[in-house]
Amino acid sequence: MLDDLKYIHQKDKSDALGFVAKQPGQLTHTFGVSGVATKPKQVVFSGMGGSSLVAELAMTWPKLSVPFVISKSYDLPSFVGKDTLVICASYSGHTEETLASLDLALEVGANVAVIAHGGVLLERAEEHNLPVAVLPECPQPRTGIFYAYRALVEILIAAELVEASMLEELTGLVDSLQAACDQWLPEIPQDKNYAKQLALESMGKSMIVFAGPQMYPAAYKWKIDANENAKNTAWSNVLPEFNHNEMIGWSSHPEDKPFAVFDLLSSFEHERVLKRFQVTDRLLSGKRPKAHVVQAQGDSPLEHLLYLVLLGDFVTTYLAMLNGVDPTPVALVEKFKKELAA
Repeated sequence: MLDDLKYIHQKDKSDALGFVAKQPGQLTHTFGVSGVATKPKQVVFSGMGGSSLVAELAMTWPKLSVPFVISKSYDLPSFVGKDTLVICASYSGHTEETLASLDLALEVGANVAVIAHGGVLLERAEEHNLPVAVLPECPQPRTGIFYAYRALVEILIAAELVEASMLEELTGLVDSLQAACDQWLPEIPQDKNYAKQLALESMGKSMIVFAGPQMYPAAYKWKIDANENAKNTAWSNVLPEFNHNEMIGWSSHPEDKPFAVFDLLSSFEHERVLKRFQVTDRLLSGKRPKAHVVQAQGDSPLEHLLYLVLLGDFVTTYLAMLNGVDPTPVALVEKFKKELAA
């Protein structure tokens, strides 16, 4: 089925696969962000859904010397004030939680920067003369995460929280990441296409994705993309935390449960974390489905992280094809928003 290009084009009406394949190039887009308050004492990132994924990536890279907090709520942490940089991100510009956070940030005198494609958020940014990165058009927020990642790094550089050389590290990965994507294109047959193979392992099952702290943002992105692209239930968790609670839950489950388990591994994880994966796999043998080990590729933690993110994009988009659904629309989310507004 996944080698039937006609079938893929019928299901992928918005060419999500084509857009996913071009994501590395998003890292070269220049936003020219300026006017950001320098050297804040802490950073709070306010965003929901696909717009918050970039903040998850920033938990791994770049490393900040000040606290970095992700806020997924109508409120902001109580410490937010004049020494805080609040980054409000919403692709649509209409996310009500983010707009509420913007109002609170302005009310307490925090420094604010905005990442958006349009909508009310962009209008308010212009009204208050806030630093802003305007995102290019994308089918869905989750398909513009590399644009948003570049925008976030530019904001952090402007705030003098990371070195300008970070942009060179980011853009220096474009060619190798694109080469990886080229191996997972629809034209590459299933027997040579790792993404198609992993999608087939997930067919008819709920995806559960594990990673260590360094790669966990990629595991979370796999989970989100399985939900939105493939319209599948999916979960993610991080080791070592998994070993302190969730692991026990598998002890009473027969291994034939309909789960597809993935371990996203990187040689840059702490050596004790990597040993935990080995011990976990041994102790849960016969109690859960055998985990599919996905080894990150590249020469740096950042390259490993983005390699896994891109692979997950392809896997979950192919899984959508296997599920017989269009990967782009999120009709239930749109219906929910309309009913919430009624």
